[in-house]
Amino acid sequence: MSSPLPPAFFNRDPVRVAREVLGGTLVHVLPGGEVLSGRVVEVEAYDCPRDPACAAGRFHAVRSAEMAIPAGHWLFWMAHGHPLLQVACREEGIAASILIRALEPLTGLGTMLTHRPVTRQRDLTSGPAKLVYALGLNPAEVTGRRVDSPALHLLPPTAPLPDDLVTVTARIGIKEGRNLPWRFLLRGNPWVSPGVPSMDLTSG
Repeated sequence: MSSPLPPAFFNRDPVRVAREVLGGTLVHVLPGGEVLSGRVVEVEAYDCPRDPACAAGRFHAVRSAEMAIPAGHWLFWMAHGHPLLQVACREEGIAASILIRALEPLTGLGTMLTHRPVTRQRDLTSGPAKLVYALGLNPAEVTGRRVDSPALHLLPPTAPLPDDLVTVTARIGIKEGRNLPWRFLLRGNPWVSPGVPSMDLTSG
C-alpha cells in the first residue's frame, strides 16, 4: 500500500496539488480502528496571492490568517455553518489551500450511512460538507494536524490520471475568479457534487 502524502507534497502551487490529489484516497481511522475511506473525485484550488476570490472578501483577513499555516496541515472553511475540509499549501504565511469537494466511498459505507443517513447513496459524500459528516470528522480535533497523521491522511492515486479522465471547470460558489480552471473532477463519476460551475474549461 502507498504511504500517505507528506506535508512537503503540498508546499507548492495548490492548482498542481489539486490536480495530482485527484484520484487519491482520503482515509479516516476511527478511535476503534474502523477505516472509513473514499476516492477523491473532485477537488478545488485556492491561491490567495493570485486569486481574485480572496480580494472579493471570500477570504477576509481573519480567514486568510487561518489558512496561512504550514503546508500539509488540515484546516476547515466554514460555509453557511458547515465545515469544509482543506489542506494548506505553499509556505507558512501565505494563504493557499486545496478543498476536498467530493468522495466516492470505498470502505466503511455502513458506518458512513449512520453518520449521515441518506435516501440515495450517491448523495452521501457528493459535496464538501457531506463528506465531512459522513466520515465523522471533528474540526476541533483535526484542524492543524499534519496531513499524514495516522488518523486522517491522503494516499496518492495508484497511478497518474491521464487528462482524458479529468474534467476541468471553474470553481463553484464564487463570483470573482470564476473563469479560473481550478476545479478538477473525475469525468462522468456519479459522486461529484451537484453544483453547477460557470463554465467547463477542459482543454480540447
